[in-house]
Amino acid sequence: MRELVLDTETTGFDPQQGDRIVEIGAVELINQMPTGRTYHQYINPERAMPNEAFEVHGLGDDFLRDKPVFKDIAQEFLDFVKTDKLVIHNAAFDMKFLNAELGWLNLPQLPWEQALDTLAIARKKFPGSPASLDALCRRFNIDNSNRTLHGALLDSEILAEVYLELLGGRQPGLVLARSNNASGGGSEENWRASQRPTPLAARITDEEAKAHAAFVEKLGDGALWRKFD
Repeated sequence: MRELVLDTETTGFDPQQGDRIVEIGAVELINQMPTGRTYHQYINPERAMPNEAFEVHGLGDDFLRDKPVFKDIAQEFLDFVKTDKLVIHNAAFDMKFLNAELGWLNLPQLPWEQALDTLAIARKKFPGSPASLDALCRRFNIDNSNRTLHGALLDSEILAEVYLELLGGRQPGLVLARSNNASGGGSEENWRASQRPTPLAARITDEEAKAHAAFVEKLGDGALWRKFD
């Protein structure tokens, strides 16, 4: 099962009032484990950055000026997302912006049912408690010390850990590298679980091996252990 934990940064709150997406970040999970594959893209919003938004994510006009506009990355984004589940904190906000950008280009919209809202999950699981991403990090003891400003890829990496906690606990081996990648474009880290090139040495001693062999010998030819010789 493929899921994409996704986040966006924008120039404001309402695409119908001229606000645009300036960053998209996503982390791929397969069977609720990170694959190391990510998508990250800065986007030129073709408008000035309001100071209120700049104070949230720190992405200014000078930095975004040479980045691609949304129409230049839209198909690449859709090809990455496909029809897989999108795990988003406050999904209505991000989906509203993504579908506005896609709609302006007459590209296929992302179905609302494709999104899974972790904010709604947290509010249902912990009614009356704070459910922001920072609050959930504190609840689950997840390190978010690098989150001095909002960033789409960093926030999606943190949200992936929060999401697995909301499902019942992080699985062994969940390690998401904190990325400070400042370049645009889809990216894929070269992380994959792999077999050890050299097997670990056996921990059993010669004396223990001899004692076990003697024990199996006493059990006779029908001993289960003999099937593994």
